[in-house]
Amino acid sequence: MKFPAPLIEGRLVQRYKRFLADVELPGHGLVTAHCANPGAMLGLKEPGLKVWLSPAQNPNRKLNWDWQLCETHDHGTKALVGINTSHPNKIAAEAIAAAKIPELAGYETMRTEVKYGQNSRIDVLLEDAAKPTCYVEIKNVHLLRAPGLAEFPDSVTARGAKHLDELANMVRAGHRAVMLYVVQRDDASRVALAGDIDPKYAENFAAARKAGVEALAYSCKLDIEGIELDQRLDFQEL
Repeated sequence: MKFPAPLIEGRLVQRYKRFLADVELPGHGLVTAHCANPGAMLGLKEPGLKVWLSPAQNPNRKLNWDWQLCETHDHGTKALVGINTSHPNKIAAEAIAAAKIPELAGYETMRTEVKYGQNSRIDVLLEDAAKPTCYVEIKNVHLLRAPGLAEFPDSVTARGAKHLDELANMVRAGHRAVMLYVVQRDDASRVALAGDIDPKYAENFAAARKAGVEALAYSCKLDIEGIELDQRLDFQEL
């Protein structure tokens, strides 16, 4: 996934009201950027962080900038982190189409945002006449509280817990269902659930796994030109 325009480096002043961030941008002064991230963003919203913004593609939009990346120094290691939670679906879809996720390769067709279950939409639906239909739910991961260990979620997600139940129902109906965790940071070597942050999600995850829902996690390569899926990470289950 390539960014639509060159990114511009700045310094974070504050992130507030969930979707807003004030940034000192050289040549532009203090600007307010759209922060496409509804989560807690633990460790990613500290004043002074180096960040990168892209200019909005719609000239009529109220906010002229989008926050895309930040640089952290957690546990003494510099890392580039993607904070835009709207990107993982595109990153994953591109990787699936290019057969870069072996576990999800070999299907005839791929559709996105398909209605299913109880008023839900599946991120990616893979279909093939010779195999069960595969439902792929994609989640963004950027929380890291221990060296190398990325965690999901970073805040309570009732919607995410619901998705796990929906996927379990698809398996019971004879289909295949996969949770794909896309880690938008380059310093993670493994992934786990943050059960202390959202016990209900962890409970539903365990039930979904018992029902046959698969769990995959992949890291990303990130730079100021774009983000792409990199390699599979170990998923540490409770």
